[in-house]
Amino acid sequence: MSASILDGVMLAGKVRESVAADVKSWVERGYRAPKLQVILVGENPASSAYVGAKTRACEDVGIESDTLILPDTISEIELTEVIGDFNRDEATDGILVQLPIPAHITPLSVIEAIDYRKDVDGFHPMNVGRMSVGQPCFRPCTPAGIIEMLRHYSIPTKGKHAVVVGASNIVGSPAAILLSRENTTGKATTTICHKFTKDLTKHTISADILIVAVGQPGLVTGQMVKEGVVVIDVGITRVADHTTERGYRLTGDCDFDSVSEKASWITPVPGGVGPMTVAMLMKNTLLAAKKSIYPR
Repeated sequence: MSASILDGVMLAGKVRESVAADVKSWVERGYRAPKLQVILVGENPASSAYVGAKTRACEDVGIESDTLILPDTISEIELTEVIGDFNRDEATDGILVQLPIPAHITPLSVIEAIDYRKDVDGFHPMNVGRMSVGQPCFRPCTPAGIIEMLRHYSIPTKGKHAVVVGASNIVGSPAAILLSRENTTGKATTTICHKFTKDLTKHTISADILIVAVGQPGLVTGQMVKEGVVVIDVGITRVADHTTERGYRLTGDCDFDSVSEKASWITPVPGGVGPMTVAMLMKNTLLAAKKSIYPR
């Protein structure tokens, strides 16, 4: 068996086309264009690249965006005050603080400072709590993109065993919650593991759907999965490769060659989950502008 590819680039393009059409219709009805405010603390090259991809996506779909770059010496109080200003700004629909942030600032304090009605990343406890009980909310973008991918490719989840390796608040935990919910893209039996889980293979080899999000290249190999598994590889790490022009290559948490020989479906890295994450951010920003989740 050789796996079919879950094409995140293609599907993200479809999502963005839909968002662009909705934004165009929204503006033609007399409303202002949605606006996303991005806050970048410091000048981490990877974070700057991610922010650039997000702001370019905004431009493509007709969403206005602005990026505020703050020094990495800013205090937690000063940062939350800046966020408070955007909370009160009626022209700002969505607020995104690019993670990671400097170690002297508590991430949860920053996330909680964002008005949950503008939390287009879906990290605020209000949105996480509502997601957990199946209420309307802003869903975290990467897990939402994974669910959209499974739905688009008609991959059944009901009654399946979904194993998630990685329990972060950004990907692993919310992905497990969404897969276990009583809806058309849920009803799976879920297991959450870590890269530290003893005998990880015991869990991964029983998975019908395997999501890996730990940031450890090649953690999962073909020997650790069963025939026909659906694999969602969220990891993306730069690995030195002097045979390439850039001197590195991007690789996921799964050994693609060996895992794809046994999987029925697999996401490539890059070109799988990453584009879907950005596309779902666009969707959340439009929902925030239309006040579809939290009417005011």
